[in-house]
Amino acid sequence: MARHSGQRGSRRPAAAGRPARHARPTDQVYRSSFFLLASTVITAALGFLFWVVVARYYSIEQVGLATSLVSASVLLANLSLFGLNNTLIRFPAPAFARNGQITQSIVVVAATACLAAVVYLLGLPLYGSKLLFFRDEPLGAAAFVVCCALAAVNLLTKSVFVGARVPQYNVVIDGLLQGVVKLVTPTVLVVFGTAGIVGATGAGYAVAVVGALFAMRRRLGFRFDVRTRRTRLREQLRYSFASHVSGLLGMVPMMVLPLTVLHRLGAAAAGCFFVAFQIAALLNAVSSAVGEAMFAEASSDLSRLGELLRRSARIIAVVQIPAVAAVVLGSGLLLHVFGGDYRNRAQGLLVVLAVGALAVALRTWANSALKVTQRMRHLVLSNVLGAVLTIGLAQLWAPRGLVWVGWAWGVGNLISGLYAAGALLGRRPAVPQPPQQPPRPAAPAAMIPAEGYPH
Repeated sequence: MARHSGQRGSRRPAAAGRPARHARPTDQVYRSSFFLLASTVITAALGFLFWVVVARYYSIEQVGLATSLVSASVLLANLSLFGLNNTLIRFPAPAFARNGQITQSIVVVAATACLAAVVYLLGLPLYGSKLLFFRDEPLGAAAFVVCCALAAVNLLTKSVFVGARVPQYNVVIDGLLQGVVKLVTPTVLVVFGTAGIVGATGAGYAVAVVGALFAMRRRLGFRFDVRTRRTRLREQLRYSFASHVSGLLGMVPMMVLPLTVLHRLGAAAAGCFFVAFQIAALLNAVSSAVGEAMFAEASSDLSRLGELLRRSARIIAVVQIPAVAAVVLGSGLLLHVFGGDYRNRAQGLLVVLAVGALAVALRTWANSALKVTQRMRHLVLSNVLGAVLTIGLAQLWAPRGLVWVGWAWGVGNLISGLYAAGALLGRRPAVPQPPQQPPRPAAPAAMIPAEGYPH
């Protein structure tokens, strides 16, 4: 059926013998990886500048309290996703139900984040007594709840663009737009103290969400749709839950290791660990971007899985190995930017974490492939193994010094990655095919979205 002539973003049918306009070149995985990595780097750079601005306009006490609240909002946002970010990429609904699938996901994620934020505030007497003043201030409490909801929706809309294979929108919206708004807002809200920092973070999320919804409407033809027919969300609950659990398990060591260092080696060592880990995280962003790009591309065309696995592995090797070598050789110079104490105390740790980025790359690549092939039991077991080994070895080796905590991180990721790769390559299961859909009547023209959704 022809598309409605008045619909924004509509396109004409491809001429006979010519490829459709939505066809992607064979190097799409390179392009997607580049934009995903660019988004990560820009977000990290502008986020760093945001905290520099905040440190100049707010007291140390206000900054300390705000970092706890902002970190909590990020954690609660990730907890609220329920794996729907992966489901939107791996199992997109048919074109006529795609808007309903996205709408339901947004509603579920936002509502869950609000509820989680309220529970977090109510439980502050148990684990955050110093933040009770924030909970008891209606404006601050409301800002925190809204910030959590917007952060969760922001994470979800990023996956929509990745699934539609237009990740360049994340660079502009999640990277530049959000980062710039966060940079200029703290000076306006300084009179609100800690709430001003949280509010500035929430303002960045708000602008990013509004920008994403606008871009989804113009580029993807998205419209809010509350209908639930054939959105495939209920059918994929098991997949969503398993991918959610594996993601949370991957986050656990990153939350536990700083606490281990703090309690075993002291506050100064914790500061050194934080700085070194942030530098190493930029290396890990390479494999994360490539893995996500491969996941989106393979989900769109399962017949290319083998080719995409090989191609993504080559990209990671070509980019990651020289980057690791550069950080290892320049570790002292990088840490000297933060001060001589960091260079003296954290250089060995940074070298170990940089080498460990290769193990993280293996784990990320193999886990992305397991998500594509729906081998969820092995995906969860891989992350359980990585979390247990990393935390256990860190507890055992921490008394020996910071470098040994870095080795615990590398060994845990290496064993997890080897297990995942073995599960992926050992039995080589047939590539899963989407379930056959029964014939359905032709949809009215107004229900057919504009270009951008994978078909």
